[in-house]
Amino acid sequence: MRELIYYVATSLDGYIAAPDGTWGAFLDEGDHMAVLLDEYADMLPGHVRGALGITAGPTLVDTVIMGWNTYTPALDAGIVSPYPHLRQIVASRSRSSASPDVAVTTDPVATVRTLRCEGGGGIYLAGGGALAGALIDEIDRLVLKINPVVLGDGIPLFGGTSYADRRFRPTRTRAFDSGVVIAEYARAVG
Repeated sequence: MRELIYYVATSLDGYIAAPDGTWGAFLDEGDHMAVLLDEYADMLPGHVRGALGITAGPTLVDTVIMGWNTYTPALDAGIVSPYPHLRQIVASRSRSSASPDVAVTTDPVATVRTLRCEGGGGIYLAGGGALAGALIDEIDRLVLKINPVVLGDGIPLFGGTSYADRRFRPTRTRAFDSGVVIAEYARAVG
C-alpha cells in the first residue's frame, strides 16, 4: 500500500512558517542540503529541479497533495503546475485549479484513502499545517527538517487537530553542522 509522507521544514517549537506564511527563517544552505537534494529530490518543485539540473524521474513519491495556501506562492510566481514530475492534487473547499495538470479535492482524507488503493509510489504531503492536521491519522511517515530556530508563533506543524495520542517511532535521525536535524518517523502500529 502507498505511504503518505509528510516532508516538511519546522522550527524547534513546531512551526512550519511564520504567521504570514513565509519560511525565510529556515536554512536553505549548509551541509544538510546535500541529503535533501540526493534523497528527497522528488519533493522539489519543478522550477527548482530545473535550476539544479535534476532530470531523474521520481523514485520515492509519484503524487503530491498540498493545501491551497501551499499552492498559492507558485501561482503568484506564474507557475500553475509546480510539481510537473508528480501527479498534483490541491485540497480546497472553494477554489478551482489553474491547470489541467492539477486536480482539486474537497475531501483530502477520502482522496488519500483512494490513492492508497492505487498502485504507484508514495504520496508527498507538501502542506500546509491545516491540511496535515486534517490528514494526521492518514500519515505513515514523517520527515522533519528541524531548523535551529524558535519562531514563537506561526503556522503549526499540525493545525486544527484535536487531542489524541498518536504515536510515531523514530527510524532515522541525522544532525548536521548547519544545525539542521533531519528526523524520520514511522507510524507506530499497535
